[in-house]
Amino acid sequence: QVQFVESWGGLVQAGGSLRLSCSASGSTFNVNTMAWYRQAPGKQRELVASIDSTSYTNYEDSVKGRFTISRDNDQNTMYLQMNSLKPEDTAVYYCNRFSYNWRRYGNWGQGTQVTVSS
Repeated sequence: QVQFVESWGGLVQAGGSLRLSCSASGSTFNVNTMAWYRQAPGKQRELVASIDSTSYTNYEDSVKGRFTISRDNDQNTMYLQMNSLKPEDTAVYYCNRFSYNWRRYGNWGQGTQVTVSS
């Protein structure tokens, strides 16, 4: 089973930036579409951004132009550069593979907390 470790979240003021990292063990990244997800208090987990094996990316509308997803397949590491952060970005951020049935995934890491103050 793949183990995901998210890191480098934190507390920032609105307008600030964070760069999240995701490392995976038990598998490699290169053949999979990967994604960042987040879950805010009282809300369902949502897809934030995805990146496929050719580095083609997609973003949820609310983060377009502010977030950048990238990957380093040789290091089995994925990143999420978050700029111009807003309080509504506050959530626990998770990394995982992406597929159409991601909402039924049973394997999630601990996530990393991102808190954006006003």
